[in-house]
Amino acid sequence: MAAYPAEYDFHVVLRDGGMARIRPVTADDAERMGAMFRRMGRESIYHRFFTHKRDITDEELEYFTTVDYDDRMAFVAEIGHDIVAVGRYDRMEDDPTAAEVAFEVEDAHHGRGLGSHLLSHLTNYARNNGVTAFRAFVLPENYPMMRLFRGSGYRMKRGMGEGVYEVEFPVVKSDEALRVESAHEQQAVANSLLPIFYPRSVAIIGASREQLSIGGRLMRNVVDAHFSGAVFPVNPNAPAVGSIKAYRSVLDIPDSIDVAVIVVPSRFVLPVVEECAKKGVKGLVVISAGFSETGAEGTALEQELRDLVRVSGMRMIGPNCMGMLNTDPAVSLNLTFAPTFPPRGNVAMSTQSGGLGIAILDYADQLEIGISSFVSVGNKADVGTNDLLLYWEGDPATDVILLYVESFGHPRRFARIARRIGREKPIIAVKSGRTSAGARAASSHTGALASVEVAVSALFRQAGVIRVDTLEQMFEAASLLANQPAPKGRRVAVLTNGGGPGILCVDALESEGLEVPEFSDALRTELQSHLSSDAAVRNPVDMIASAGSDQYKACLKALLASDEIDAVIVIFIPISPGSLQPIHAAVYEVAAEGSSDKTLLTVFMEADAGEIPPTPVGGPRLPSYTFPEPAARALARAARYAEWTGRPEGEVVEFEDLDVEAAQEVIWDALPRLGSEGGWLEPDEAEAVLRAFGISLAASRVATTRQEAIEAAAEIGTPVVLKVIAPSALHKSDVGGIVLDVQGDAAVGEAFDRVTSVVDDAEGALVQEFVGSGHEVIVGMTEDPSFGPLIAFGLGGVFVELIGDVAFRIHPLTDVDVDEMIQEVKSARLLDGYRGGPAGDIPALKETLLRLSALVEAVPEIAEFDLNPVKVLEPGSGLRVVDLRMRVRPVPQRWLPSRKDIPAAQMRGR
Repeated sequence: MAAYPAEYDFHVVLRDGGMARIRPVTADDAERMGAMFRRMGRESIYHRFFTHKRDITDEELEYFTTVDYDDRMAFVAEIGHDIVAVGRYDRMEDDPTAAEVAFEVEDAHHGRGLGSHLLSHLTNYARNNGVTAFRAFVLPENYPMMRLFRGSGYRMKRGMGEGVYEVEFPVVKSDEALRVESAHEQQAVANSLLPIFYPRSVAIIGASREQLSIGGRLMRNVVDAHFSGAVFPVNPNAPAVGSIKAYRSVLDIPDSIDVAVIVVPSRFVLPVVEECAKKGVKGLVVISAGFSETGAEGTALEQELRDLVRVSGMRMIGPNCMGMLNTDPAVSLNLTFAPTFPPRGNVAMSTQSGGLGIAILDYADQLEIGISSFVSVGNKADVGTNDLLLYWEGDPATDVILLYVESFGHPRRFARIARRIGREKPIIAVKSGRTSAGARAASSHTGALASVEVAVSALFRQAGVIRVDTLEQMFEAASLLANQPAPKGRRVAVLTNGGGPGILCVDALESEGLEVPEFSDALRTELQSHLSSDAAVRNPVDMIASAGSDQYKACLKALLASDEIDAVIVIFIPISPGSLQPIHAAVYEVAAEGSSDKTLLTVFMEADAGEIPPTPVGGPRLPSYTFPEPAARALARAARYAEWTGRPEGEVVEFEDLDVEAAQEVIWDALPRLGSEGGWLEPDEAEAVLRAFGISLAASRVATTRQEAIEAAAEIGTPVVLKVIAPSALHKSDVGGIVLDVQGDAAVGEAFDRVTSVVDDAEGALVQEFVGSGHEVIVGMTEDPSFGPLIAFGLGGVFVELIGDVAFRIHPLTDVDVDEMIQEVKSARLLDGYRGGPAGDIPALKETLLRLSALVEAVPEIAEFDLNPVKVLEPGSGLRVVDLRMRVRPVPQRWLPSRKDIPAAQMRGR
């Protein structure tokens, strides 16, 4: 029997927003499974067992709860402390790649999505254990089960025999299955958070009469925001708070409570949450600190809190947060202790820092950036960034999403969700801690180049997230994207009344990769007709200081009507007190006509603070900046985002000629020798793994003696390279363990003696075909414990770490990822035949990257590899891997959470 697979223990959100725990069955579940059977209806029992049963025997329960976690597997779903659903499979005796699958769901929980969750977990487990297809026998009248299979997204085949449907489908994850699971996930998570964003009643547990205390400010903010529901202060020591009757406990409140805000010392939080669970509270906002941010003791307390919340079926924001708010007039909810309630708008924001949250809300208010909703997630013990993204995906009030991120709970899930949402709603993120981690110590070039910062950059790039360095830059970009369409191209016109700001703007635009094209004769003539003869109209358009509102209006209309540009930046320097208002009005008048789809930005370099008039009510909303550089930065980010939304999503390419079993066999044979921590494969083993996946290598042989080296060179029959094989020679060139372009028996013998003498632990030498021509590149992979495999491509050879011209992407790679990786590396221009030099076989390189990505997916035991150098030969000649190293380690159940993203499994279990 295999060991209990604890890594498959998850909490999930159900279709109606409720919570359940899904985990592998154990022998201890017999009693609770029997209780579930006795709660099931007569029809449900008949559909499951094909006969009417009044009870279930102890022997049957023992059989159903005793599995080997391989040929027989079962998951149970728990709500509270009851088992309410079971999904299982039994491997077929006549075909070990197929298994019979069956489900049972307690009647009271039909329609909540439990069957879909169990099917998702079973298919994932089966894929990892050699099962490729499921079969099910279903009675014709069992409509719920047939709907489950039809709606799963798997390609189902159905036949009828002896009055029973036999259903069969492959468990390979299809795009349609992922789409279905993702849609269920979005609906479930959004429903679970609705009571928090739109409560009908709120309890403030820890409400205080002290106006300056957190409990006092929370209470005042709820009332001052004119919350549409009922608010109940809870304070055992006060009869009333803020003239509102107070209660000693949430249990004493006569009404039902949707959300409880908890602001009590940490030692009292768990008892309060237990009372909330008894009361039937649906959501919690735990302001209280003193949890994982304080150390080991606080971490343990937070784990207890999370377990209690989940087993009670609640959702929780926090702990250690500053709360949340929703500006929708239908609820007008302010559950924060911040001094500012922002204006309503279309920007949603999440922050992990409560202190920064207060500053952020104040800054948004100053910039007139309207907020739809704001959440301070704190320690993210339950509700995290991914949950909020799923909620905001379907929120009609939100068009732009802002994130301040300190850490990721599940990066792969974030990438999937953000990639989908980002095509409709831009996501702008600040990730703190960019430099603290640094590069990890590693024994490969790829590992040395990789870092958490590299992983985050790759994650954001692949997911289309607009990354900014500071909160100021976040609001620069948000101001544009919340109020204007993203530009359709990179061509920008600059309209200004001062030459200096215009030049600064052009410099900033071009440094960001945008274009400031010279206008056509026709457009210059039209612009000149409205301006003084001293004006410059090539682009930037310098109307000179005397330009007034009529000139601004006429020239802006001409530019917005032109097909020569995609965006316009209007700059104005006040030349006298009061001169800004008419220009401001003129620009807004043109924008209000709405005749152009171009992106319009303003730079009002006001002479006096507060001189910029307020935005006209009901009029167009234009982003406004104090200086040209922020406007250029924001526009550049918007342009890159628009390009990302316009590119194909990309596909993970599947190859038909991969010998997965051969690669696995090589590694599984090596693992006993390498031990529980794993280690580096021998050169011939690593080469065998690559050959199984169709990767081209230079011909080579391993030689342990001088004579074997001579014979190997003769067998290869070309000039050869000799490389020392030794545990200590991680980078062979550093210790003089390589001799190139060797010919003849005597020279080969001398080279063998030389390379094996440079270290004390030499085990022999690798004799390899000498590939003299071709461009040297590196392709590698290293495993990040949170982000999963990072695949690298860049300039190869001994200078790779010095130059660092390398592109990283998070596995798996799509065809679009591969194209962008190669384009991103500056030295890759050499492959195009830079300045008349020899070109390289780029299609062969792309295919190799995709095959290596497939290798990483198929063989999770691979933890790290370096292919350095890889010689990219001339077009049509392919490439050769010249040197490689590959590190492997055992993987229990062949399951690594960092490499998996199951939409049905939102949260890890206990």
